[in-house]
Amino acid sequence: MQDQLQELQALLYKEIPITQHFHLTVGAYNERMLRLDAPLAENVNHAGTAFGGSLSALLTLAGWSMVWFVLQECNVTGEIVIQDSSCKYLHPVKRDFSAFCYRPMPEQIVRFNRMLRTHKKGRLELQADIREGDTLAVSFQGRYVVLLE
Repeated sequence: MQDQLQELQALLYKEIPITQHFHLTVGAYNERMLRLDAPLAENVNHAGTAFGGSLSALLTLAGWSMVWFVLQECNVTGEIVIQDSSCKYLHPVKRDFSAFCYRPMPEQIVRFNRMLRTHKKGRLELQADIREGDTLAVSFQGRYVVLLE
C-alpha cells in the first residue's frame, strides 16, 4: 500500500503541479477512506485561516485520488475529470488540515466498473470533508467522470 501512496503522490505532483505549491501529501488509504494532508502555512489567507480555494482544491483532489484508487482496483486506466461539485464552508480552519474522501459503496463501484467496460466511460459521486478537531469545517460533494484510454 505504501508504494501506491507514493505512486499517487508522484502522479499528483507531476500531472497537477499546483499540488506541489499546496505541499499536499497523500496521508492514508484504506477500505473506508482516503486522506490528503496540507499545512496551513502554505495555504493561509489574510485572516490567518486556511484559504477557501486551498480547502476546495484539497477536497477536489481527494475525490480525484479516490477515483484513481478505484480504477487501480478495477484494473483499468482512464482520464479522470470532475464534472460537478459543491463545498459548504461551515467553520474556519486554523491549523494544518486533512481532506477525507469516503469510499463509495460496493454496489456503486460495481455499477461504475460495468459502465466503464460497457460504455468506456463511467461516473462516481463522492463525499469528502475537512474537520477542525471534532467540528465539521467543510463538506464536499463531487461527481467525477472517467473516460477509458
